[in-house]
This record gives sequence, structure tokens and C-alpha cells, in this order.
Amino acid sequence: MRFLKKLFRVTSYILIGLLIVFLVLLQFIFKVSTDVDVKEELVNITLTHHQFNNHEYRKIVTFQKLDTTIPTLVFVHGSPGSMLDFKNYFKDTVLTKKANLIAYERVGYGIDNIGDIQTIKNEVEMLNSITDSLPISKTILVGYSYGGSIALASKKKYRKIVLLAPAVYSEVEPMFWFLNIYKWRSTRWLMPKILQGAAKEKIQHQDELRKFQENWNENSSDIYVVHGDKDWIVPLANSEYIQQQFNSTQFELVTLKGAGHGLVWEQFEEVKSELIKVIEE
Repeated sequence: MRFLKKLFRVTSYILIGLLIVFLVLLQFIFKVSTDVDVKEELVNITLTHHQFNNHEYRKIVTFQKLDTTIPTLVFVHGSPGSMLDFKNYFKDTVLTKKANLIAYERVGYGIDNIGDIQTIKNEVEMLNSITDSLPISKTILVGYSYGGSIALASKKKYRKIVLLAPAVYSEVEPMFWFLNIYKWRSTRWLMPKILQGAAKEKIQHQDELRKFQENWNENSSDIYVVHGDKDWIVPLANSEYIQQQFNSTQFELVTLKGAGHGLVWEQFEEVKSELIKVIEE
């Protein structure tokens, strides 16, 4: 009996120690990049600061002056996410020769507004403000994960909207166990602030999607979707759901075999090839 108590005590200490190490690692993994971090990661980009509805956000572009003779890709990141999620695309010289690239920091994921999560409606207004100065007939939105619902909710007539593993259907939205850490006030502080914001957005996202999901087909842009068939975070059923709302002349779904939700990184070459197809159409 004494041995079992000692074993239990030692095991408890080990588990607590592992939990502390895990939480410390999370703080580093989900740290918001500073301007210096961004410029070190992407040497040849332009980083600027902007204001929208009293919120500051950052934007990165691959050009000094917009080349209006080629298309412009506007990337919208997911949750938790960052404009640096698309860094490999900004570094790719084949892609940057064919198109202007823009990515921005959604409110709630920047240094000055961590956790200040917005509604899809507000996110769309912000996106529209960014694309207002662009030639709309040459502008292609690229929305990843939660960014997909924001891109799809915009009613502007873009050249095309590309959705990468989009989260657009509330009925297949998985709610993971770790969200309870956020729900419980006594444990919420254990999560990095950016993860607290992501958890908050995840919880409200189901209700937000219900405001839009029956009417995605009101979008008049051509829709091009890339989704992995092994995605358990945002299941392929999301893309199959919106496929039913559009006719085949407006909507195309490309399924990547064996790809999960990290396809923007893990299937970079395949995703890049799909983007180039869209650019060259």
C-alpha cells in the first residue's frame, strides 16, 4: 500500500512536470511574431501597419507598387493563425512573378489585439476595405480554414475565390476537448492568449456560420476549393456541403488524397500548383 502511494505521488509529480513543460512550449509556439520576426522571415516583402474600426493590423505585400497587369492574391488566415502561415508562398519566386501577393493579420491575432475576436460580418468588412483599392477583376481571394468562411461571405465579384480546407458548415464543426480549458475560468489562464482567442472564435464559430451557411450560393464569384480527404480538423464534408449549393460552372472541388488540415504547409507544392492554375486561367 505504501509503495502504491509513493508510486502515485511520483507519477503525479511527473505528470505535473510534463504539463508545465507543455504549457511553456505552447507559449513559444503560439507567440505573435513581432515586426522584426516578420522581416527576418520574409526579407523581400513590405510590412505596413493599418487601422480598421479602431483596431490596428499588419499587412505584408510582395511589391513596392502594385503591378496591375498581373493578378493579385489576397490571403486570409485561419484560427489560430497568422499572415506568416503563407510565408512559403511569399518566398516562392515562381508564384511572385505571376501575381502580386498580399496577406494581412486578422483582428484578434495581432500584437495589440490578441483575443479581440470579431464576427464574420466584421471580418468581411475588414477584408473588403483591403480589396477596395485593388482592381477587382484581377483579384483572387485565398481563404484558409476559418479564413475560407470570411472569403466566401464577401459579396464582391472577384476574379475567383480559392478556398483551402474551408470551415463553412456548422453541423460538421468538431468541438475538441481542450476547449474546456478555455471554458473553465480557473484554467483559462494556462492557455497562451492567442489560443484563448482561437478557442473563443471556435466556440462562437458554429453560431456565426449558421447566419451564412444556407446562403453561400449568393456569392457570385467563381469558387475553387482545395481540401484534403484526411482532414479531421475541418472535415471534407464542409466543401462537399457548399458544392451542393453551386452549379458546376461556378464551383470546382479538388480533393488532395491523404492530405490533412495542414495542407498549406505539408502539400505546399500541390497547393501552389493549384494557385498557379487559377492565376493562369
